[in-house]
Amino acid sequence: MRIYIMRHGEAENFAASDAERPLTKRGSRQSKQMAEMLAQQLNQPLDTVLVSTYLRAQQTWQCMESVLPGVANVQVSDEITPYGDAVTVVDYLKAMIGIEKPQSVLLVSHLPLVGYLTSELVAGIQPPMFSTSAIAAIDYDPDMDNAELVWQNVPQ
Repeated sequence: MRIYIMRHGEAENFAASDAERPLTKRGSRQSKQMAEMLAQQLNQPLDTVLVSTYLRAQQTWQCMESVLPGVANVQVSDEITPYGDAVTVVDYLKAMIGIEKPQSVLLVSHLPLVGYLTSELVAGIQPPMFSTSAIAAIDYDPDMDNAELVWQNVPQ
């Protein structure tokens, strides 16, 4: 199965709180661009999407969902905000995969968590950097509990 980890699109610098920072026009455009790239990689619709509760992550997914229709399960999670715990999130992800058996999962989250999630899943790598709207693809074998970073793409 494949796990996609994505950092939200470019966000405004200021808002009433960090959680309320909206995407910029560039962030919206790049998020849609990455959805189009991801759509070319998929043989079938995503099974599950986990999205942070923060506005910029919600808006990133809103930009993407028209390009990636047919998602069976979209969940909003306050565990994947910037200060989420990678070990807890990966434990949840593995348990969910074990029960639901999805073929593809997309997480829309934040720095620094996206890097920590990637290195928590893929043994022996340092947390990679993620520019805004970047996506990392990880092949995960739940039976062997083994993962490999396949690619990481950034918007143009």
